[in-house]
Order: sequence, then C-alpha cells, then structure tokens
Amino acid sequence: MRLEKEKKKKFWKCRSIFSMNPETDLPNQIPNHIAIIMDGNGRWAAKRSLPRLAGHRAGTENIRPIIRASIDQGIKYLTLYAFSTENWSRPREEVDGLMNLMGNVIERELNALHAEGVQLRHIGHLEGLGDDLHQKVKNAIDTTRNNNCLILTLAFNYGGRDEIICAFKRMIQDHIKPEDIDEELVGKYLFTANTPDPDLVIRTSGEMRTSNFLIWQTTYAEWYFTPTLWPDFSQTELIEAIKVYSHRERRFGRVNLVL
Repeated sequence: MRLEKEKKKKFWKCRSIFSMNPETDLPNQIPNHIAIIMDGNGRWAAKRSLPRLAGHRAGTENIRPIIRASIDQGIKYLTLYAFSTENWSRPREEVDGLMNLMGNVIERELNALHAEGVQLRHIGHLEGLGDDLHQKVKNAIDTTRNNNCLILTLAFNYGGRDEIICAFKRMIQDHIKPEDIDEELVGKYLFTANTPDPDLVIRTSGEMRTSNFLIWQTTYAEWYFTPTLWPDFSQTELIEAIKVYSHRERRFGRVNLVL
C-alpha cells in the first residue's frame, strides 16, 4: 500500500501542466528533448562589474527554475552544456572555481532533484575532474538512476568531436568491420547511446554557433538563438522557445508536397 502511494505521488509530480489544464494556450507540439548551451555568464558578470565566477554562480542558480519549468511543460529529456573540453584553456582560477561550484551545486541540489523524480546523467569525461567531484557525480547518478520524471544530462568536460573519436576508437577495440558500420551502430557507441536526439537546441547570449555540442545528435534539431544571457534566461523565455519550435515544420530532409 505504501509503495502504491509513493508511485501515485511520483506520477502526479511528473504530470505536465498540459495534462492538468487542457485549456492552456501553450503549444501542443512539445519537444521530447531540449538541449541548452548555457552561454553568457561571464558577460552577465562584466555588466555588473563582478568577477566572472559570480556570473557562473548566477548561471548555476538559474538551472533549478529551468528544470522545474521543463518538468511542468512535459519535457522528458533536458541536456545542459556546462563545461566543454575546450574550457580547460581558460584561466586556472576560473576553471578551479567552476569545478568547486559544480561540486557544491550537486551536493546541495541532489536531494531535491531526487525528490522531484529527476534522473541525472553525465556525458563527457569524469577523468581529470578531481576525485571529489568525480565521486559526487557518480553518487548523483547512482542515487537518481531509477527516476523518470525528467532525464537531466550534464555535458561536463564534453566535446562533440571528442565524443565521435571515442566512439570510433571503441568500435576498433570491439573489432567492428567497416562494412558493419552505419548510423545506428555509431549512435550506440556515443556517450548519448540511451538518449534520443535533441528536438530543440537553445543557445543563450546571442552567439550563433554550435560550439562542438552534440554535433552528431543535432543534425536535424531545431535551433533557437536568443540574446538573453544565461543567468537571465527565464521560464517565460523557455516557454517562448517551445512556442517557436511548435510552429516549425520538421522535414528531416524530406519535401513537403502539400502546397
């Protein structure tokens, strides 16, 4: 009886506002998977004459409301680009601050995310992050592995080209024959093997480039670029991005014959 109550409780938490309010004016076509390049923390700080790390701290504070809004809108997969393989070239003080910040956020937010039914995943390399952060990430993944309200993937120490290189190295190690390699097989060797490709990619801060993010998986994704800096990217703008997505026609290389 207690287990059944817990299941019902989690079910209601997972329900989106669309199922609870059929008269909502929000779009019916909802992306299954949203990926976000969280850009603009440094510029947000510079505008306020604050150190760059203050911008990163403000950016991490904005993750929680976006997760909450994603659950409310019925999004099943959310991937956040937090730290790229190229970001290691930044000043050591900033990199160390980002590592400490990530560890603190995971430690602080884990219980709340677990209670909301969020499953945490990681793509990229845990090696090189330091033992403490490495262990915190692994613990968060283990703790939330059975949750299914929202699959939250953190791309941390991640690069799209590196991911593809790693996939082909693993295929070589597994003695895969060249004639057996196709798109489906490559997908199984990527970091995102158990995750559907993104339907919508959002990039904040006004930059219009992919920055080595999910370059295989976003081939047919819709993109939404906004000048809003990541710490200021609100739940309202997330809904606006979903609305824009809902009006786009996804052809996947096909031609619409209806004139």
